[in-house]
Formats: sequence, structure tokens, C-alpha cells
Amino acid sequence: MSQPHKASAFILGLFIAIGLTSLGWMLNDTLIKYKQYDRSVTVKGLAEREVYADIVIWPIQFVVVGNDLEGLYNSIENSATQIKTFLSQQGIQADGISFSAPAITDKSVYDNNRASFRYSAQQTVTVYSDDVSGVRKIMGRLLSLGKKGIVFTGNDYNAKTEYIFTGLNNIKPAMIEEATKQAREVAQKFAADSDSKLGKIKRATQGQFSISARDTDNPHIKNVRVVSTVEYYLTD
Repeated sequence: MSQPHKASAFILGLFIAIGLTSLGWMLNDTLIKYKQYDRSVTVKGLAEREVYADIVIWPIQFVVVGNDLEGLYNSIENSATQIKTFLSQQGIQADGISFSAPAITDKSVYDNNRASFRYSAQQTVTVYSDDVSGVRKIMGRLLSLGKKGIVFTGNDYNAKTEYIFTGLNNIKPAMIEEATKQAREVAQKFAADSDSKLGKIKRATQGQFSISARDTDNPHIKNVRVVSTVEYYLTD
């Protein structure tokens, strides 16, 4: 091979060697950066709000007894009318008062005629209102009807007062923002403690909103809660 051709081959080989070396260095550097970029931390952020219920469903359940059906139905009607009149006088609108069908029990079927009264009937008058504080005040005045001979019962699960908060959509955005902000603060502290820097969000999931009574004595005060889970990249 002539001298010029040898020189050309040598130069070409030198460039190829340099190129391969550079490519290997670049690939190695990219791999290291990729591994560093793949490091992450998963944190949770909590947001809570204390709110008041804006709807109340108040079942007023009463019971009457008797030995003949006609008298029993008359007693049911009389008690229901007294309750409705009382509620109207307290400011409850007529369209917020509803009546269930009376549930009649013939005790002779179960007690072999040993019961003092053959029949018992149970009916529920339900109040539906957005004036929660007003209805709660009326509850304390129901005693006046008890003095008139109406027998109320609250042992039935269906007779429990229900308080509802319907304004969740109004506070959702702010709560999600708060939960996400708290999660980022936790992640930043973790990154600082581990001599890392916090990168972009890798993935994020928003938990379900939960609404529960603050405590058993104040079921009309609700605790709204949401937890956001966020995974962040970590870099050196």
C-alpha cells in the first residue's frame, strides 16, 4: 500500500476511534443522568375543612295503640295533624313536611292475645329544610306535643336525623390546591434532607373526598377531608 493511502487509513481509523470513544462517553453520561432523573419521592398532602350542613332531614316518628282499627286510624290522624300544626306554627313550610304510610301491627298474632292493646301503629312525619339552625331549635320544643299525649319513638334507625352538606363543589378546587401545596412542602423538605433537588411531578392521584360528622354531639358540623398523593422526580 502506498504511503498516501496508509496515511489516509490511519487518519480515518483515528477519527473512528475518537468518534466511538466520544459516543461511549455520551451514552454513559446519558445513562447516569437518566438514572439520576429516575429517582423519585412519593408524598401525601392533606386538606381539611370544617363546614356546616345546609340540609336537614328530620324524621319525627310516633306510635299509637288501640283495640279497634277505626279508633287506631283516628288516633293516627289526630297525632299527625297535631304535629303538622305544630311545625307550621314554628315556621316550617307545608312543602317541607311529608307523611309516611302508617305501619299497623296486630299484636295478637305474636302475643297470643296477652297484649294490653291488640293493635299498634307507627307513622313518620319528615321535615326537609335548608334552615338547619332553625330546625334544630324546633327539635327542643317538641316536648310540648309529648305533654299532649303523643308518644314519640326514636329507636328506629330510619328515625335518625340526617344532616347533609351540598356545597362540596364550591370548596373542592381550594382544597385540592391546599393538599397539593402541602405535598410539595413535604417533598421539598425530603429533598433538602437528602441533598437533592425537587424536580417535576412524575405522577399524581387525588383521593376521594370524605364528609363526616365532626363528632357525635354535633352531627350538623361536618369535617371535609381529601388526601392527594404526588410523586416527584429528584435530581442532584
